[in-house]
Amino acid sequence: MALPLIRLTILRVLVLGAALAFASAAQALDFRLALPPNAEDLRGSIRGAMLSATAAEDPDAAPQDIIAAAQADYRRIMSALYEEGYFGPEVSIRIDGREAATLSPFEAPARIATLEVEVTPGPRFRFGRAEIAPLPPGVSPRESFRTGERARLSVMRGAARGGITAWRDIGHAKAELSEQRIVAMQPERRLNADLRLAPGPRLRFGRLLVSGAETVSAKRIRKIAGLPEGSVFDPEDLDRAVARLRRTGTFSSVAVTEADTPSPDGTLDVTVQLQENPPRRFGFGAELSSEEGGTVSAYWLHRNLLGGAERFRVGAEISGIGTGTKDDGEDYLVEFRFRRPAVIDSDTDFFAGAGFEVIDDPLFESDKGQILAGLIHTFGDEFEASASLGYRYASTRDDLGSRDFSQIILPVTAKLDRRDDFLDPARGYYLNVETMPFAGLNGTESGLRLTADARAYRALGEDDRVVLAGRLQFGSVMGPDITEVMPEDLFYLGGGGTVRGQDYQSLGVTLPGGEEVGGRSFLALSAEVRAKLRGAFGVVGFYDLGYVSDESFPDGGSANQAGAGIGLRYNTGIGPIRVDLAVPTTGPKAGEDIFFYIGIGQAF
Repeated sequence: MALPLIRLTILRVLVLGAALAFASAAQALDFRLALPPNAEDLRGSIRGAMLSATAAEDPDAAPQDIIAAAQADYRRIMSALYEEGYFGPEVSIRIDGREAATLSPFEAPARIATLEVEVTPGPRFRFGRAEIAPLPPGVSPRESFRTGERARLSVMRGAARGGITAWRDIGHAKAELSEQRIVAMQPERRLNADLRLAPGPRLRFGRLLVSGAETVSAKRIRKIAGLPEGSVFDPEDLDRAVARLRRTGTFSSVAVTEADTPSPDGTLDVTVQLQENPPRRFGFGAELSSEEGGTVSAYWLHRNLLGGAERFRVGAEISGIGTGTKDDGEDYLVEFRFRRPAVIDSDTDFFAGAGFEVIDDPLFESDKGQILAGLIHTFGDEFEASASLGYRYASTRDDLGSRDFSQIILPVTAKLDRRDDFLDPARGYYLNVETMPFAGLNGTESGLRLTADARAYRALGEDDRVVLAGRLQFGSVMGPDITEVMPEDLFYLGGGGTVRGQDYQSLGVTLPGGEEVGGRSFLALSAEVRAKLRGAFGVVGFYDLGYVSDESFPDGGSANQAGAGIGLRYNTGIGPIRVDLAVPTTGPKAGEDIFFYIGIGQAF
């Protein structure tokens, strides 16, 4: 007998739900924005400035909230119109037929049915008189702040900021806008703007005060920041100080503030507010390709080893996992790195490192170690150079037999990075050049090893939907005969780093006696077309070509190989996940084998 009662209860719930839904629909707020026909191009900017329009779309918005938003919209709409050059507008906002400005949010009705906004922009104004003074010698107002140009609030604000910046750039740190006279001439549709600046005295940098540092000493922070105490104030010096502190990686937040008033001696103190990162960090990574196998890596990092923002990093890597070939086993690497910022000046760091590696590649095996120390100098945010002195040794086995090498090395590197993004660049270029003179102590004569890596990117279309990317790599060993060069200093082609679609390090050179070794020089070219699809997905087409030679420079008779393929990208927000499929386009297996590569970030 309970079944009919259950059915009746369900019916009542459905009827009640339908009634509530109907009531909710009936209470939907009717919003209207009325503009003259010749002002329809302003609808978007006016609609975007309105808080009440957004509140009207919220079914949970209370009448008090809508009234308060509407009252704030008078000023917001006027500001939007001033920005477009309209300085005589009329604005009416009516809630259920009553002007919103006359309503009290504390006596709001139970519900609101209509919200009507009527805007008459009036005539568009242009600048009549447009003056800003005083300005530093040789500085002129921006072109948009001139008689006859469209009068916009942003132009006036920009002119004032530009004038203040010009004074600050020559040491007047407390320059400010002291007076502004803005008069709208209604009949002439002209806006007269007279802006007056107060440059203030020319100041010098005073003390650098440190706040928020917990484990890094204030003395070291001042050394790293390199703010030139006693020198004429320059905003660029402040920017450089912030960049140097951030570059250490020790601080998660760096901000500078200037003192409100200068000191009596004409100096201006600056406070740097810092927040330190956790001192220790652990990370790991992984990559996979069908030919080169898997690679796993991990590291442990201390960001402030000795209390002076020193970085100490221990890393380990295993590569070539699961290749399944007897000629290509697993490689092992352990390395230690130490870097201390600001050892000579604020832009020169000291670094030292040591590494031990076991290499089992298709054409050679090697057990090697290296230790070196040197200096890195940073030139701005984009360019850095380093020089170091070190010692290395290697015990190798290849077609030429078992050999031991030892050398004194002097690596010198220069890197210029003007890419807009490290993991997914769309514009800019990158250049890395390394020259390494070496003095042979055992197994080799002295000579020079040179490598270069150049990359360029160009975006096409709206929202950078298509990106053209190109890469050129070059390497050369000069001095010793090819039989006296460390196998790991020679060059091989094939695999994800040079020519995709070819076996890993499959192309070297063949000596007259039939021995297969790496080349004394190589040249590799890569081209990609990257296109965005819907959502986070993208597609890539690529072609790689490489040459390797037994001479110090490749020529027309050098051995070569090529590969081509397509790839899929999924943008994670911190960099794309990369999946590439490639086939050889030259060689006996052209068009037959398929290789795949998986990683994070673009291929280059």
